[in-house]
Amino acid sequence: MTTSTPRAWWKTGVGLVLTGLMLFPVYWMINVSFTRDQDMRASPPHLIPTNGTLDGYRAVLDQQLPYLGTSFLVGLGTVALTVALAAPAGYALAKLRPPGGPALSFVLLIAQMIPGIIMAMGFYAIYLSLGVLNTLPGLILADTTLAVPFAVLIFTAFMSGIPDELLQAAVVDGASRLRTFWSVVLPVSRNSIVTVSLFAFLWSWSDFIFASTLTGGGDHQPITLGIYHYIGNNNQQWNAIMATAVVASIPAAVLLVLAQRYVSMGVTAGAVKD
Repeated sequence: MTTSTPRAWWKTGVGLVLTGLMLFPVYWMINVSFTRDQDMRASPPHLIPTNGTLDGYRAVLDQQLPYLGTSFLVGLGTVALTVALAAPAGYALAKLRPPGGPALSFVLLIAQMIPGIIMAMGFYAIYLSLGVLNTLPGLILADTTLAVPFAVLIFTAFMSGIPDELLQAAVVDGASRLRTFWSVVLPVSRNSIVTVSLFAFLWSWSDFIFASTLTGGGDHQPITLGIYHYIGNNNQQWNAIMATAVVASIPAAVLLVLAQRYVSMGVTAGAVKD
């Protein structure tokens, strides 16, 4: 017991050091958000803002609330559309086993490797011809294409673990395929739904490529473009940039904390079979 104690402390120490290194950018973001512009280039830099200011957060309240509202709408719309498309597809691949199902799963895996900028250029050409540039539905649809392949794979893995006897019992009771999916499969797939919803929201919340390409000059711009507008050729408002980044990070951090348990179970579901 005594020989293993130093090794345990050594591992704990290394873990704390690595955790500190990974979290230092977060601390520095918060630090700079309270630092005055004239103190930004102090040498050596202040690890704690000695003359703190709230000017950055005032700028958030004055200028960034419309961008935050747009990001929330796009995030919620992306979550709803992703779940609506991916859940039935995952159910079909897992339980209905259509012809070509394995090939489709492979295609979905390959789709996640396509660079976002290539997809953005394709969407731009299509949206330009349809007249839906600079619109919320267009941005929601584009962000959904990033989340759907991952979501289908998660739903397929989770729903493959649902006992066939449970579905057969619903069929014996007179339930149709649609009724079985709605009343049996979806309620027991809560963990995967939470997992997919969280990742879809985070992807749309942090999206910059689609936002800058499809809504760069419109009225419906998300928070990523709101931050970008602070960066000019000769002036970088780091105080306001970091304050906006702190505020934009709060929803993502809260969702991650609240959904952590569901995500861990949703991601690992289907990985181990009896």
